[in-house]
Amino acid sequence: MVLSFNYADQALMRAFGPTGILKGTRTGTLVQFICLGEVGGMGKDRKRLKEEALKIGNISILHRRKRSLIAPPISFPENQRGPFPKVIGRIITDRKEGIKFRLHGKGVEEEPKGVFKINDQSGEIIVTRSLDREDMDMYILQVETTDSAGKLLEGPATLFITIIDQNDNKPLFREGPYEGHVLESSPTGTTVMRMTAYDADDPNTDNAVLRYSITKQTPATPSPNMFYIDPEKGDIVTVVPPSILDRELLEAVKYELIVQAKDMAGSDVGLTGTATATIIIDDKNDHAPVFTKSMFQATVNEGFTGIIVNLTVEDNDDPATGAWRAVYTIINGNPDMNFKIETNPQNNDGMLFVDKSLDYERSAFHTLLIKVENEDPIMPEISYGSSSTTTVQVTVLDANEPPVFIPDPTIVVKPENIPIGSVVVTLNASDQDILQKQTIKFAQFQDPAGWLTINPANGTVTTRAALDRESPYVHDSQYTALFLATDNGVPVATGTGTLIISMLDVNDNPPSVFPTTAKFCEDSKDLNVAILGATDKDLHPNADPFKFQLGKQPGIEKTWKVTQVNSTHAQLRLLHTLKRANYILPIVVTDGGKPPLTNTTDVLVQICSCKKNKMDCSTANSLHISITLLLASIITLFCL
Repeated sequence: MVLSFNYADQALMRAFGPTGILKGTRTGTLVQFICLGEVGGMGKDRKRLKEEALKIGNISILHRRKRSLIAPPISFPENQRGPFPKVIGRIITDRKEGIKFRLHGKGVEEEPKGVFKINDQSGEIIVTRSLDREDMDMYILQVETTDSAGKLLEGPATLFITIIDQNDNKPLFREGPYEGHVLESSPTGTTVMRMTAYDADDPNTDNAVLRYSITKQTPATPSPNMFYIDPEKGDIVTVVPPSILDRELLEAVKYELIVQAKDMAGSDVGLTGTATATIIIDDKNDHAPVFTKSMFQATVNEGFTGIIVNLTVEDNDDPATGAWRAVYTIINGNPDMNFKIETNPQNNDGMLFVDKSLDYERSAFHTLLIKVENEDPIMPEISYGSSSTTTVQVTVLDANEPPVFIPDPTIVVKPENIPIGSVVVTLNASDQDILQKQTIKFAQFQDPAGWLTINPANGTVTTRAALDRESPYVHDSQYTALFLATDNGVPVATGTGTLIISMLDVNDNPPSVFPTTAKFCEDSKDLNVAILGATDKDLHPNADPFKFQLGKQPGIEKTWKVTQVNSTHAQLRLLHTLKRANYILPIVVTDGGKPPLTNTTDVLVQICSCKKNKMDCSTANSLHISITLLLASIITLFCL
């Protein structure tokens, strides 16, 4: 028996639970309730059924009314073969004449366009081509009726077209490549990795229910079933005992599994997809490195630095891991840090270096105790034994070492004016080969100014030219020369020493006046002063303070006057008007040394015509310059 009720809320669908009495099918705004049990007449059983169906969610009982436009839901399988178009359903209406059906929505006039259409006279729903549920699994369309003039009569009513899934998509592994790692000797049941596939079919059907299996293992030794995959989850786990999963005993440490996913819950009719899983057995540090010898020997010349011996070890762990890479340590016999050891990254050898040269005279033999460990911590059940240590015997050979200047550099302080032939210093050079009787000869190596000579037998340095602190070969009052000391060993050896002479300044340079030209106006009322300065190559106090005076010239003091401005400058003043001409004026300057040095500088004085702030020295072969500029310069010097 079929009962039809209009409703406005989808909650009515929840009226039908798992009792098995009633079943509901949604048809737009219409629900058909089909009684599965035996229903008596139309009496109280019908009334009870109606009330039970409508008491859901506190919904009040809806009254039955007649509706003329009905759009029954349509289910249509995907991948249907032609011919097309095909009629797949019909719209129901009570109106019989003078109406036209219209259809709207995605799949009609909206993308994807033209999938469905409606017979405007009969209301038949027509599909125009084969459909793919994976593109769109449901179409929701609107149906209405109009009169011949296009005026809306009924609707719109909602039409649901559900695309029924077909098992037309095989499972796909989309996340590859798949690589898993598991430590050697891992317990049985250790999870290695998870592989999951995707099926585009309806997940609510068996079409997308997958089951996993391993179809092939390469290599197939030591067991063809080293791994197992959970058929539902896709977890790959180990199934062999830890003793079989020993990396050092396995034929290969990389396994490839062909994993299959089958839909239809793994039934024979299911579609399959496969992927390759690569599983790598990772090494763990279960083997300690051991030296190939309990003792190594090396011979080295004194004075040598570099590698003297390579220590070899064996380790059965994976060479690409820290479980194999060795770390060496000198644990005894290296108090002065003459030795160091490094790991050769290519072959894992220990490269023993002499880092600071060895002295045969101090010790001809060295005994080193060296241990080796791995970068990675070793497994608790494994320990480093006696084979992880070794002894290295180093024998030092005597070599002829060059003499050494003591001290180096040798620094002496001398006045710059010492007489030629004066002793500067006696250089001292020592031969390190104390067990050999050798003589040392000295020679000059670099003497930029050619001021020095050295006695080859005793190393006494004397002057052969005057020292000059103001020479361009002297920097910051220091002069540097290099000397050689050569022994008579076989072969001979030569050492180099440095002599630095720090020179004391002597007042040996007289001062001079600058500038040597001064300009004045013929009328002493205009520009009648000039500023003179002094310079000296010597250092203070052998330079400034300077004393300025007029030189000896008849009547000079009546025309000119020199006044001290500061320790380095003086003012020259014109006392009365002079004719335009050039004059030579002697200026005497004396430095502050003891004893002081005096020098006379002839200053060219130009007497110029000065009008309207312009100075005309043309009669004195001079350029025109601004008096204002000269005055500004004089004022600046007064401020010094």
